[in-house]
Amino acid sequence: MILIKLEQIFYRWIYISNFKIKIMGIINFQGKRSPQKKTVDSILISDYMTRDLITFSPTDSITHVIQTLIEHNISGGPVVNENFELIGVISEGDCMKQISESRYYNMPMDTDNAVEKAMVKNVKTLDGSMNIFDAVNKFLELKIRRFPIVENGKLVGQISQKDVLKAAMQLKENTWK
Repeated sequence: MILIKLEQIFYRWIYISNFKIKIMGIINFQGKRSPQKKTVDSILISDYMTRDLITFSPTDSITHVIQTLIEHNISGGPVVNENFELIGVISEGDCMKQISESRYYNMPMDTDNAVEKAMVKNVKTLDGSMNIFDAVNKFLELKIRRFPIVENGKLVGQISQKDVLKAAMQLKENTWK
């Protein structure tokens, strides 16, 4: 009669008659496997970036931009040409500069003032395949609230600080202890 007794995770003790023999064996304690969770290294910007963007044309008026920002509760947006190529970014701050200038000169705000005159043209972008935690460093280093994501010269999305915060909270739920 052979009796098997498990004592330590990877060892088996076999009792044959009155002799105790120790043999090495592999015992799988994992049970049913579930889909693997993403690791910290595989969390990409493209997984969390916004793809459905509100964009502006360089010929849009500042008044139109202000109304759109208020209506959609956003703080800025990319400016694209007819080929959807990124040419700038317009923000609340850029609009406020226009308001300040009109106040300084005691003139009504020029409603015909085009976005292309007020937008930031030297735009920093990030690659969608970048790790989201590397993006955190870029946000902190450059003190920018949003980065457009461009592929093959076309605007494909945008990552904001809020998107990064959402990603961190989801990751915390999955892997942080």
